[in-house]
Amino acid sequence: MKGHEMQISRADIADLTYFMTIARHRSFSRAAIELGVSASALSHALKALEQRIGVRLLNRTTKSVTLTSAGESLITAIGEPFQVIDTAMEALNRFRDAPAGRIRLNVAVEAANLLLAPVIPEFMDRYPDVELDVVASNRMVDVTDAGFDAGIRYGNTVPEDMIAQRLSADIRWIIVGSASYLDRFGTPEQPHDLLEHRCISNRLGDDRIYRWELECEDEEIEIAVPTSITVDQAETGLNAVLGGAGLMYLPEPLVVSYLSDGRLIQVLPKWTATGDGFYIYYSSRHQLPTGLRLLIELIRDRRPMGL
Repeated sequence: MKGHEMQISRADIADLTYFMTIARHRSFSRAAIELGVSASALSHALKALEQRIGVRLLNRTTKSVTLTSAGESLITAIGEPFQVIDTAMEALNRFRDAPAGRIRLNVAVEAANLLLAPVIPEFMDRYPDVELDVVASNRMVDVTDAGFDAGIRYGNTVPEDMIAQRLSADIRWIIVGSASYLDRFGTPEQPHDLLEHRCISNRLGDDRIYRWELECEDEEIEIAVPTSITVDQAETGLNAVLGGAGLMYLPEPLVVSYLSDGRLIQVLPKWTATGDGFYIYYSSRHQLPTGLRLLIELIRDRRPMGL
């Protein structure tokens, strides 16, 4: 009967946006961070939506959030129409005097410090209505499922199904230690000497411990160094190296200033390696936000890490 037909309201549209974000993250807290609202506000909005439509969309426990059958059906039905709306709203930036909107980036920690930080002040001055939300983490995540517009990683770790653009030159990796450490324990002369030293290892984004890959002319070796400390952020290890804790294999741009002032000394200078630089990557399924395109253009123009 017509009197029982369900009509969508503006409140429903807002709550459906909340529902889609929660469903993507399977978490109220992570969805709240993306949306910029409190988790309790999301919970109230979802309860109100479920009450209005008379159907439960989510199963909520203290440990998990899952979709009901009705929730799965709704996601399938509204996903594409909402994507069309997002694309149409982003297209309006062409008619504005200045671009606006929010850009969420998941960025390797070294890229955040060496690549993004130098250009952010100029970007803010140029585009004050664009909000940058940067999550700096070396843990690999699915940027699309996690609600990010793009990720920035070393090129060899970029997922193959993404569109990628280079943002930096290739990066040279070198072994460094402090003068105080080398005075105490001596200086390695050959790669196998590293096995007798205190070394600080990197945990990769997939939880593997990095084996040092060294090159000298045509020779390549891979060493599982004895690990005194394992870190998941190079800056943590760098601070330990500066304090005399041991040797570490690091991106040269991260330590060049310490080499210049003598606080660090390069070890085994003939044994280095050059790896992929940083790339920004994003899904081909979504329109590139104007603000993100402008950020890419600025980085490629200013070249804080070469290109």
